[in-house]
Amino acid sequence: MELKSPTAKAMIVLACLVVVLAGIKAASAIMVPFFLSVFIAIACSPLINWASAHRIPRWASITLVILIILVFGFLLAGLVGQSLTDFKENLPGYRKQLDSEFAWIIDRLASMNIHINRELFTQHFDPGTAMSVATNFLSGMGGALSNMFLILLTVIFMLFEADSMPSRLHTALADPEMKMKHVDRFIKSVNSYLAIKTVVSLATGLIIGIWLYILDIDHFLLWGVLAFLLNYIPNIGSIIAAIPAVLIALVQYGAGTAGLVALAFVAVNTVMGNIVEPRLMGRGMGLSTLVVFLSLVFWGWLLGSVGMLLSVPLTMVVKIALESREESQWLALLLSSNAERDARQL
Repeated sequence: MELKSPTAKAMIVLACLVVVLAGIKAASAIMVPFFLSVFIAIACSPLINWASAHRIPRWASITLVILIILVFGFLLAGLVGQSLTDFKENLPGYRKQLDSEFAWIIDRLASMNIHINRELFTQHFDPGTAMSVATNFLSGMGGALSNMFLILLTVIFMLFEADSMPSRLHTALADPEMKMKHVDRFIKSVNSYLAIKTVVSLATGLIIGIWLYILDIDHFLLWGVLAFLLNYIPNIGSIIAAIPAVLIALVQYGAGTAGLVALAFVAVNTVMGNIVEPRLMGRGMGLSTLVVFLSLVFWGWLLGSVGMLLSVPLTMVVKIALESREESQWLALLLSSNAERDARQL
């Protein structure tokens, strides 16, 4: 039966969307490794294609890429895992020292006639909890990567099947030219985003890690890796990464060193986020700042830590899918950072 009422169509689409999202939420243990596999395969595909263009057998290039991922993955997991274990063992001591530091600050404010209820302050702001937010994120990432064997197998099969996928899509789709145009645009956008974001995040993590090493901050390697990973999360990732490092510096050396650590985070992320990244990325992913933030909250709720990391590429998938159908193009324009320009292109 054909539905002519736009309201009825919208209600059915929304109902289907709720069912799909509920299914993804319920099957997140399976969906998270799958999404990670897809984006790892997309990120690796330019290197595979470059090797194929230079007459290197596809099996050899895929084997080399997987070996590189394994070597760096195991090295990173070993170093960060040990640092994370040591930090969790020392966390009760850090909590106690932080409580005494904040008690001293409250007493100093009271001497200046700025009175703060200590019990109310600790009830609404526990510095120990603030410090453990970032480590909980790392633990969540570790849980997602515990299926590394499944993820790597999926990536390998995807890379081997990538050559035949375009011909299959041309055969299966009713309008293959249009659909392939959108698929190619998505892959190009995600490749560009992941490549630039990885370079910028790596530079951010290295600079922060070296600066913390110079200041002799405990677990500097852990905070450098955290700055690298959380830089993938737009808007608030850098803030979350800065909190534990600043609090550790406050516990170790006092407010002066904590200020230097905070200043380093602000300076690095200002330069990388406002100068280097926009210059390299150009138009970027074409999403408005509000949409980027809301997508971070939504995908984080749906898929956890991995959803936060992949929030921008996943939202870009939704935007491109909406652009592919005439009746949903207005929704794609609402997600855009420059609706007038995108409207002309559509």
